[in-house]
Amino acid sequence: MGIQNREDKILNSLLESRADNEHVIDVPRDHTYTIITNILTFLIGIFIVLLIWQGFAVLYNDYIGNSLIPFTTPLEAFERLFELLSGGNMFGVTIYDHVFASLKRWTMGYVISAVIGILTGLILGYSTRLYPVGIIPVHILQMILGLAWIPIAMLMFGLGDESAIFIIAMTAMAPIIINVSSGIRKAPPVIMRVANMVGSSKFSIFSNILIPYASLDIINGLRIGLANAWRVLIAAEMVVGVAVGLGYSISQATYVIDYSSAFVCIMVICAIGLFVEKVVFVSIEKYIRRKIGLEEGV
Repeated sequence: MGIQNREDKILNSLLESRADNEHVIDVPRDHTYTIITNILTFLIGIFIVLLIWQGFAVLYNDYIGNSLIPFTTPLEAFERLFELLSGGNMFGVTIYDHVFASLKRWTMGYVISAVIGILTGLILGYSTRLYPVGIIPVHILQMILGLAWIPIAMLMFGLGDESAIFIIAMTAMAPIIINVSSGIRKAPPVIMRVANMVGSSKFSIFSNILIPYASLDIINGLRIGLANAWRVLIAAEMVVGVAVGLGYSISQATYVIDYSSAFVCIMVICAIGLFVEKVVFVSIEKYIRRKIGLEEGV
């Protein structure tokens, strides 16, 4: 027994020492390694896109294209981008004005859709009687293409920002409602019954049970809605009569055959979308996963 107790003490001492060393050294090292790996992976992905773009431009300009206007290369697009970032003019205003105008419409339309979508999703997900009927109009709404709202928007609001904001809100709303209601319905019925039996208030049930269970679905719904809103914004700006914005700039660049400016706008659109997805939403998702115990982290 004495030998066994001594071995147990030695083993416990080694395990405690290993745990302390891992806490001090391994976790920060692993965290830093993960960050570096993610950055390198992102840069490699960007490099592949630029490589494909350059390869297609060379192939088109030298062997395929019959047009007098060459296909814009990445170098030409970046040169035009730096020119615009330095204060160059693009269709009467700077690129900063175009970006700000698009982001303003995008934010206003998305906030409207997020507020309505989350509230509606919570109600549908919580009510077992209302859900089967209420979710049908939402699915119908989801089937309507964003650009299909253009005649309705122009009829209601005419030309201008209000039409673009309406189109964004209607396009982003359905996926938010569907994901939120689906997440709320994932809560196990037995937990709901226990909460009701102990006299928990509806607010307590929502905040302590339903919201944690639905948190990842809510994030996914907001993510899909945001992407839908961004895509339809660019298309809407081309046709609803706005005079400034990234979509408007692409449309105007096509008319005046300024393809380098069009590619710059596309690059800016992609950069903003990647930032929101890879920085904002990924960070929020990781935070939520740690809070609900699905992921370890420091």
